Amino acid sequence: MNIALTGTSGFIGAAIAREATRAGHRVQGLVRSTSRVDHLEPWVDRLVVGTHDDARAREELLEGADAVIHNSFDWPALRDGDLHGHMRSNMLGSIDLLQAAGERPFIYISSVAVHHHMHEQWDGRIDGLHPTRPGTFYGALKASVEAHMWAAHAERGQPVDALRPCAVYGIDPNLSRSIGWPIIEKIRNREPFTRAGGGKFVHVDDVAAATVACVDRPADSPRIHHLVDCYARWADWAMITAELLGIEDAEIDDSSPTAPRNMFEVDDVRSELGVAMDRGFDGIRAHLGALIELQSKAASS
Repeated sequence: MNIALTGTSGFIGAAIAREATRAGHRVQGLVRSTSRVDHLEPWVDRLVVGTHDDARAREELLEGADAVIHNSFDWPALRDGDLHGHMRSNMLGSIDLLQAAGERPFIYISSVAVHHHMHEQWDGRIDGLHPTRPGTFYGALKASVEAHMWAAHAERGQPVDALRPCAVYGIDPNLSRSIGWPIIEKIRNREPFTRAGGGKFVHVDDVAAATVACVDRPADSPRIHHLVDCYARWADWAMITAELLGIEDAEIDDSSPTAPRNMFEVDDVRSELGVAMDRGFDGIRAHLGALIELQSKAASS
């Protein structure tokens, strides 16, 4: 199958391209003119330079495509407070891409940020039936694009899937942006670690595997899948780092609660998409070990 993929050069996009190619698909990827692309060479059959809100780039990207994975996001417009630019690029651009996809399967990398307020009747176990109530413009954008996907399915039967990852960890092509990099630096330098709270985490390879599994099963549409592996405090990340570095006297504040108020149901990801979502702290440990090794190599080069 030919897959049109936006945001191909980024952390998640590159992982999706790799997983799709290994699964026997061909990837035609959309990248910005400023994007690094050397790491994509083994995984992308054809590159299109442009942005998802550009009609010419969309048309070129979709040529010959059998399915669409929409992963790109225009962060500068949102971060700079350009609300109109954010809406034009991330909202209208995404809807235009959805429309241009026609009847092709459309898989959207959304986010758990579509949730903010959690209803008590769900008793802390949030599934795909829980209504969205975002707490940020980012989450609101993701929920809005999802709404247009449901409409596209209702109006023309277009297969659609919304994948909602939490914080995604793994080795980023830009190493210093990998979750855990600044934690390693702080612990290595014997600085006190006082970051409170924590979050829900999922490995980038599991996000990629779930995404490609949706491409392979368009008849099951429409679907919502929360991609969440485990909850960990930032103190947990720091303590694992200290252990791996052999630093026994690391000063780490571990006073934050050890469990979240709400967690996401992922049984459907296991049963329908075949992704176990069970790396837990072992996955975080393996990631930090690899990142420590890469950081040491970078420091010595």
